[in-house]
Amino acid sequence: MLLPIKDINEINYYIKISIEQKLSYRELHTKIKNKEYERLDEKAKEKLKTKNEYEIEDFIKHPIIIRNTNNYEEISERTLQKLILEDIASFLKELGNGFTFIDNEYKIKIGDNFNYIDLLLFNIEYNCYCVIELKVTELRKEYIGQIQTYMNYINKNLKKLTQNNTIGIIICKKENKFILEYCSDPRIYETTYLLVSENIVEYS
Repeated sequence: MLLPIKDINEINYYIKISIEQKLSYRELHTKIKNKEYERLDEKAKEKLKTKNEYEIEDFIKHPIIIRNTNNYEEISERTLQKLILEDIASFLKELGNGFTFIDNEYKIKIGDNFNYIDLLLFNIEYNCYCVIELKVTELRKEYIGQIQTYMNYINKNLKKLTQNNTIGIIICKKENKFILEYCSDPRIYETTYLLVSENIVEYS
């Protein structure tokens, strides 16, 4: 299956994840067809070549593929969450290594008000909680403040002393790199989503 691939770095990536994730033939075939390597950040590809130490952001795909089982054309944040939960295992793999699911609509109380975290995860490899916020628009500056508040809440109320600081990932319809450029919190990451009707995606 790997022989038709011309890029040796891409081949090495698929060999690496096949061993680490104990992929079956079919699972590897799906990852190649979904162009998983091509959806990695350029910094992550460079680290793969130089074998430098990886960070949690390196294996977050751009975009993340979400199966659109009901062929929705326009979706709300609640519908996007529903699609993710229907195939949560695939979603966690799209994010990268070591992610585990804790809860959706995780309720927290800030002052007299209740707030709800779209998805709360934990990353075993990096020993930290992960707050996921889902947005069906372009990234906006107010989303940064929202997820930062939730991350700080988790740090104060759930995180143990032996665990690393909570990270946050905003998954939105469209990127806005200027917003993140002026965000001073390195714990916050952003990616986009791509709704697909089939498990295997062909990119043009």
